[in-house]
Amino acid sequence: MFDLIPFRRHRHIRRFGDELESLMERFFGEDLFPSFGRDFKADIKETDKEYIIEAELPGFNKDDIEIELYDNQLIISAKQNEIIEEEKENYICRERRSGSFKRSFFVDNIKQDQVDAKYENGILKIILPKKDTGKGRGRRINIR
Repeated sequence: MFDLIPFRRHRHIRRFGDELESLMERFFGEDLFPSFGRDFKADIKETDKEYIIEAELPGFNKDDIEIELYDNQLIISAKQNEIIEEEKENYICRERRSGSFKRSFFVDNIKQDQVDAKYENGILKIILPKKDTGKGRGRRINIR
């Protein structure tokens, strides 16, 4: 029979990824894998009329970001392909960097045709207007 194991007991896996990333930064002198082992950060706010998602995607162009809304899933994906060419005396340096992020969020009770998004200064802001703006749909449950 399987037991449930809290994620915090697997800290050594996260530490290994952090150590590997730190080693690469020390060896090459820069952050080569900005997406290694991490997703982008997102804040989710709720008001009476809407949900607001603010996702941190610094370094991306607006054209590199894609937002899809299917059924009750909001999917944000971003891809980055960067080629740096530097020519100096007697040598040519050409470096490539690529990475991608993808996150999905369950969204319910929204007006899908009125969803709006704006990308500015590395922050993607998505506004999801609610269908039912009345007070909560829940109820208090008594314990017997």
